[in-house]
Amino acid sequence: MVQQYSVLINGKLEKPGKWIDVVNPANEQVIGQVPDCGQEELDRAVAAARSAFKTWKNVPIDERRAVIQMISAAIKANADELMRLLTSEQGKPHAQAAGEIHGAAAMAAAQSTLTLEDEINEDSDTRLSRTRRVPVGVVGGIVPWNFPVMMAVQKIVPALLSGCTMVLKPSPFTPLATLRIVELIADEVPAGVLNVITGGDDLGPLITSHPDIDKITFTGSTATGKRVMESASKDLKRITLELGGNDASIVLPDADVKKVAEQLFWSSFTNAGQICVAAKRIYIHEDIYDELSAAIAEYARHVKVGDGAEQGTAVGPIQNKKQYERVLDLIQDAKDNGYKFLLGGDHDPSIPGYYVPITILDNPPEDARIVAEEQFGPVMPLMKFSTVEEAIQRANASDYGLAGAVWTGNPEEGVKVAEQLETGTVWVNEYLHLSPFAPFAGHKQSGFGAEYGKEGLLEFTYPQVITVKREKAMA
Repeated sequence: MVQQYSVLINGKLEKPGKWIDVVNPANEQVIGQVPDCGQEELDRAVAAARSAFKTWKNVPIDERRAVIQMISAAIKANADELMRLLTSEQGKPHAQAAGEIHGAAAMAAAQSTLTLEDEINEDSDTRLSRTRRVPVGVVGGIVPWNFPVMMAVQKIVPALLSGCTMVLKPSPFTPLATLRIVELIADEVPAGVLNVITGGDDLGPLITSHPDIDKITFTGSTATGKRVMESASKDLKRITLELGGNDASIVLPDADVKKVAEQLFWSSFTNAGQICVAAKRIYIHEDIYDELSAAIAEYARHVKVGDGAEQGTAVGPIQNKKQYERVLDLIQDAKDNGYKFLLGGDHDPSIPGYYVPITILDNPPEDARIVAEEQFGPVMPLMKFSTVEEAIQRANASDYGLAGAVWTGNPEEGVKVAEQLETGTVWVNEYLHLSPFAPFAGHKQSGFGAEYGKEGLLEFTYPQVITVKREKAMA
């Protein structure tokens, strides 16, 4: 019998009557069922969060910090179980799933150390003025399917630490590990402070338009983010949007080909390319293009694609059928246009599961869909450039501005190039590193607001200035 999972409303685990099937993308088998919540469950969750906010906002930050540290400890203590559950619903190999689980626990523990200190604006004979940070209120969090545990934790931690309460919606594709964490912590989090409900496509708009939710934090596509922003604007909800990216890497001619080839591969193909900051456009200087493109393709030939639960698998399936079909459509478009493939391009539809073979394209044009659109799959277009100025211009010629990277034997020169890229995060000689203490924010159509670090915590607060006139000023 398929296991049925509970949602959390006002401190109680519940199983409302309607259900959504959760499918393992490696074999297309149903592995669990979660409640299909609607307006009634949402209203109760929001009401619980609103009631709890009255007291939670006044709880000392050290006590709120202790709740977050408890959540971190529960995730860490149950990491093996959560890792296996995450692989079964998301598809990523066990090693990458373990990295997400342990990373989420570590991120929560690290961010729990952040503080919200008052700032003195004026301390004179005539007045004392200070700015304090006060919590926004009830937060609606909407989580994607590519990193469901990490992204859930990244929304829960700053919300609760700031003094907000939350209604969280996991993706209906990947809710199981999150709901298991909820079961583990339900008795330890004060009732109503954290509510977690699951539902289909109809539930998200109900959250973003709910009149008693004060802020939305959303991670997902730019197209959906625009709809979230429009819905939230009707009553001026605060918003944090972490959206799409068509992230460019620039490989300068002095890069070490043997060292960079493997790193570039994983910058694109970790989590089967389903990462908002994955390298999705790789520009290689013409002096090393042939050698480096051949080295990347040769490395890729020895990487196993398969079920993430099987030993030796390094790249798993696409998480869901809709995205699987979209990636195949992009590959077919490249084939129809006669673009050259260094590797991949074909798939076997008779094999169960949403598998796309590792696919590397050789210098497609800039206006090719495979270059201009965010692939979000195991597809890597390699492009040739002649001058650094040209590479920068091509990298910046995008509506997105989430992340990017520069690869070079001269880090100082890499920084000069990085400073000219129109993105929120740029790495030099590495990729995919995010710090709990550094802001993560998109430029252009890649986002609104920030996550991580002090800036991410402040997103869940209002500034309040209190000014006291002193006696000398009254004389």
